[in-house]
Amino acid sequence: MTMAPDVTRRTDCRMCGGQKLQRVLQLEPTPIGDAYVTAEHLDEVQQSYPIDLHLCLDCGLSQLLDIVAPELLYRDYIYLTSSSLGLAEHFETYAGNMVTKFAPDNGNLVVDIGSNDGTLLRCFRDHGMRVLGVDPAEETAAQATRDGVETLPEFFTAQLAERICSAHGTATFVTANNVFANIDDLEPVIDGIRIVLAEDGVFSFESFYLADVVQNMVFDFIYHEHLSAFSVKPVQAFFASRGLELFDLQHVPTKGGSIRYFVQRAGATSAVAPVVAEYVAREESMGLYRPDMFLEFSKTIDSLRTQTVDLLDQYRGQGKKIAGFGASITGTTLIYHFGLCEYLDYLVDDNPAKQGRFSPGLHLPVYPGEALLERQPDCVIILAWRFVDPIVDRYRAYLDQGGRFLVPVPEVRLI
Repeated sequence: MTMAPDVTRRTDCRMCGGQKLQRVLQLEPTPIGDAYVTAEHLDEVQQSYPIDLHLCLDCGLSQLLDIVAPELLYRDYIYLTSSSLGLAEHFETYAGNMVTKFAPDNGNLVVDIGSNDGTLLRCFRDHGMRVLGVDPAEETAAQATRDGVETLPEFFTAQLAERICSAHGTATFVTANNVFANIDDLEPVIDGIRIVLAEDGVFSFESFYLADVVQNMVFDFIYHEHLSAFSVKPVQAFFASRGLELFDLQHVPTKGGSIRYFVQRAGATSAVAPVVAEYVAREESMGLYRPDMFLEFSKTIDSLRTQTVDLLDQYRGQGKKIAGFGASITGTTLIYHFGLCEYLDYLVDDNPAKQGRFSPGLHLPVYPGEALLERQPDCVIILAWRFVDPIVDRYRAYLDQGGRFLVPVPEVRLI
């Protein structure tokens, strides 16, 4: 496909600079996955961009090389942390664990990179810490500030870190959750972290875990914003080469399976926990750095797509109405890669920010979940398949009226 002017292409690994890069997974190109548009923009064509995953044969990082301009992705970002099922509770536990684990003094500073609506920072503030958010989504940052969590509407850089230090002092904790994988040029961020982080401070970040992507079939988590699919081995080597040290990690269930990484200045307070080496060994044993492992992964995805489309062909042949549940970024990846475009009449979603909008590229209308009862589609594909249980529980009345749910991943099944 012809490269759009708002896309650049890397020729080297963003973590080690190596140039031995092999494409290991090719998903269907899509528009920006969360670009759900309002009615007045329906006449605007939304450009599709490639989603090709490459493996660095030097350090083992899996990554996208086609980079959509960050200004295009994030300045009008409409995703809110508080809208993601269970994430607010997760962050509450996260902040409590950090405070228990590292025992910061009352009033110490936390800086959250990609702080969104300030959900995590409010949790740290409840533990007596000072908080500061950094997020380039201007309206989201402004709303967070109005809600009492000061948030700078900027990208995090060394220059911004200097300003933060001057105004607020150094930070005991720097966090960056579900955002570190979204950054193409990591160097300015790392430079900024070294500046703002206290000598005995901890940089903690969560990111979806490549091993879980493969084992749990969370391939729809690969999209334009997620430029890196991290695993422990390349992360450890990356920080070691920059005067920092991965000293601990924790496996958490969010986003289909994530790792919370704990990083400090090299040789600082904490000893490196054995779990770091254990995870590297586990990754090696499952073939996470071999192209042939991804070939098997791709074959499994293709099988799920075939099974899903075969069922939908039957329904369409019988004149049945089909809807999709889940107006999300992952839903966009799934719709395009599985070729669901021709089957879906509309989408439903419980997030008010998506309701009344239209899906990226296809411009499928998005209705509230109650539309399942009002419109009575014959079949609903659960695009947000990681949340199938709460969705089914909430809309049991739809099933009782004769409806059916189709779950396409991690195995195709009808409810």
